[in-house]
Amino acid sequence: MFILNTEIKFPPVELANEEGILAIGGDLGAERLLMAYRSGIFPWYSEGEPILWWSPDPRFVLLPNRLKVSKSMQTVLNNGKFRFTINRAFSQVIQNCKTVYRKEQEGTWISPAIQNAYTQLHELGHAHSAEAWLNGELVGGLYGIRIGKVFFGESMFSKISNASKFAFIKYVRQLQKEGVVMIDCQVFTHHLESLGAAMITRKKFMTLLAENL
Repeated sequence: MFILNTEIKFPPVELANEEGILAIGGDLGAERLLMAYRSGIFPWYSEGEPILWWSPDPRFVLLPNRLKVSKSMQTVLNNGKFRFTINRAFSQVIQNCKTVYRKEQEGTWISPAIQNAYTQLHELGHAHSAEAWLNGELVGGLYGIRIGKVFFGESMFSKISNASKFAFIKYVRQLQKEGVVMIDCQVFTHHLESLGAAMITRKKFMTLLAENL
């Protein structure tokens, strides 16, 4: 494992360990974060720990043309129950991603430092949110980084059934219209697998990344 210093630089992703951890330390400045995503690397660590930088093999991704929408979700999409927006409530989305309970996750990795870093990226035009609203209340959403034709998903939340799926499906369809060809989901979840995400090798991921940044 490599220890980062003040230099904005990462080792080759092939040097990550079996878990996918590549490096430790550094900072969450916008320049380093953007370099990380462009290099196939993302930060993931618990509050109070040093920053860990990951590049797992295999990688969990969704190709928008392989999005799966069940009949029940298509009904939700068509019935007008939820309202969909983009970049209308970024700070609320990331706060809810931090606090709303998820079955597959113990605690939260979204610390105040993470919130500040990604809010800065949002203000710079690199981080984006998608929202689901019900009767004027934010009930689901997601956020991530957009670079070129790749969207790097970071986290999502849902306060009521189907709200995050609604926001995700609507956003994937919008991204596809805008030419996005890959959505990085980072690590496996059953929730995203049900929507069409699948594992690919890191080598394939890096090839797609290089072609579409």
